[in-house]
Amino acid sequence: MSGLPPRVVRHDLPRVGGAARVIHYITTNGIGNAWVGNELRRVGAAGIPFRLHALYRDKHSFFTSEWARELDRGTHYLYPPSILGVVGGVLLAPLRFGGRFWSALWNAIAGERESFGRRVRAIGHFAVACAWADSLRGQRIERIHSQWIHSCGTVGMYGAWMLGVPFSFTGHAADLYRDRVALRDKIRRADRICCISEFHRRFYLAEGARPEQLVIVYCGIDTSHFSPRPRAADGVFRIRASGRLVGKKGFADLIAACGRLRDRGTRFDCVIAGSGPLEAELRAQVERLGLSSMMSLTGEALKQELIPEFMHGGDVYCLPCTWAADGDVDGLPQMLMEAMACGLPAVSTNLVGIPDLIKDGETGLLVEPGDVEALAGALARLAEDPALRRRLAVAGRARVIEVFDLDRCLEPLFEIFRGPRGGARAAAPAFAASPA
Repeated sequence: MSGLPPRVVRHDLPRVGGAARVIHYITTNGIGNAWVGNELRRVGAAGIPFRLHALYRDKHSFFTSEWARELDRGTHYLYPPSILGVVGGVLLAPLRFGGRFWSALWNAIAGERESFGRRVRAIGHFAVACAWADSLRGQRIERIHSQWIHSCGTVGMYGAWMLGVPFSFTGHAADLYRDRVALRDKIRRADRICCISEFHRRFYLAEGARPEQLVIVYCGIDTSHFSPRPRAADGVFRIRASGRLVGKKGFADLIAACGRLRDRGTRFDCVIAGSGPLEAELRAQVERLGLSSMMSLTGEALKQELIPEFMHGGDVYCLPCTWAADGDVDGLPQMLMEAMACGLPAVSTNLVGIPDLIKDGETGLLVEPGDVEALAGALARLAEDPALRRRLAVAGRARVIEVFDLDRCLEPLFEIFRGPRGGARAAAPAFAASPA
């Protein structure tokens, strides 16, 4: 499976007279998040010209395909910044942007902030935004869109403010809670806010958003890359889990629940795919509970192209998300969608946007975050009832295809990107395109 889209839009600056308006899409770490790459692949395939900007280059990649390498090569990274470039950008900004510079500067200095430390960081990002906005002057910009709304959203908001172009964003989890900065100012400045679940829509309304700003845009998946494949029964209940080995994924709860399964006499094999800072701690927990013959951690991030093969080895997928001690949380994990699209029944938690995907007892099973006994009970229930596994698997896959397929769920985003003038369209292509 190549993973290539129908067409790939190159991400250099426009070369053909600036005919099409361009989306300038900014994120924290480029395509270091798999769903950013998947979303932008669809944006390009829809003929919407864009350029990707990122604060930092990520050390990890979740893709092996050439389209991802091409996208990464064309990404404009803002950090580490040129000190001379930033100083020059700030000094020239009053001349370049006039009153918009002064109003943005006053906001950076005196706007509502969550803490003094975050105000200082926001002022630093404002300075970087001055240099960034200067580099974009004269281009036909449809809008600036930030994927995440913490630091990259600060740069995106101030860049759009000074350039006088529309600003929109998609918020997720850590950026709305643990790393929140100037969120209410960003809500006030945005003309559109993409909500990745109904939970997020209610959250933004509570933070002062206007209903007309809000649109549901699920972070979906390309369901054509995932399909069920029967697994030969061998009497062993096979559990699959994956994700970064961090607190919010709840893997410590999964390991504890597997200890309960062992005590019940359930024959199982559990594989957790992923890497992260808690790897040593989780391995020690497996050893301490005497589960080494039944559980394993791969220690490596799961590449997007290898997800189907991994899922096809399991009978159930379990991702017991929880609130991390530092306030981090998952919004609506795409890995749950990918597992369900591969035909696995899913077990997860009643948290943030997950209930948009999993309807308890209908398209999967939900337990409360941190409830190890309930998690073990849900897994035991599936281990003992193959008919229930089949019913949930069929309904779960149907739910993903109906609601979370990229071709459906991204259409509201495309409409935002195309704008009221239909400016960001490929009818007059501003980018060279290469065939798939």
